[in-house]
Amino acid sequence: MGKHFLNDTELKKINILAENLSVDEIISLAMDTISPKAVFTTSFGAEDQVITHIIAKNKLSINIITLDTGRLFNETLETFEKTTKKYGNIVKVLFPDTHDVETYVDKNGINGFHDSVELRKECCTIRKIKPLQRGLNGYSVWITGLRADQSENRSHMNFFEWDERFKIVKVNPLLHWSFDDVMNNIHSNFIPYNLLHDKGFVSIGCAPCTRAIQKGEDFRAGRWWWEESKKECGLHQS
Repeated sequence: MGKHFLNDTELKKINILAENLSVDEIISLAMDTISPKAVFTTSFGAEDQVITHIIAKNKLSINIITLDTGRLFNETLETFEKTTKKYGNIVKVLFPDTHDVETYVDKNGINGFHDSVELRKECCTIRKIKPLQRGLNGYSVWITGLRADQSENRSHMNFFEWDERFKIVKVNPLLHWSFDDVMNNIHSNFIPYNLLHDKGFVSIGCAPCTRAIQKGEDFRAGRWWWEESKKECGLHQS
């Protein structure tokens, strides 16, 4: 699988180095010093579109995957289509296991995730976590579009982190960007983006589990708004 950092000392060193680097340079640092076996996961949110643009523009040998949960917004699928038209067929789609979905719905109903945090997390596991585990298999570097100011949970992230759950080095090159930084980059580079961002949607997931946020609300307030939780599905447990 190539080189990769596993201990805190090496991760601390590479994080210090990353502080003065651009997004492009952080991605190159990951591939040069950790491993060239890198994968990027996109949900076609604004942050992910910025990184997709960088990968395509620089013709980086990074595989891009997305998770189609079966409950996505039509606007998200349209963004997928626009991305393909602009950059080519560079995104591989992963779907949840049909039997898992059918069993869950038979037992809990089509929207059973509303009934408890546990059932919501089970749905996320089936539709997101298990497909992601397949997608990350065989890679040493996982590039994401996570930003520190997206939530309290993510405010303590580093550029480079060891993800114990998936046993992979996670790289967050947009760590210190603001949402305005992201949107300005999108507009200046004519990058296709999800039009829900223009309607108050900042963090976009499955349609039944995402709403627009009001001025002053937390970035993740629109996700699973009916429950009191850490507002994470389990993909990122920072």
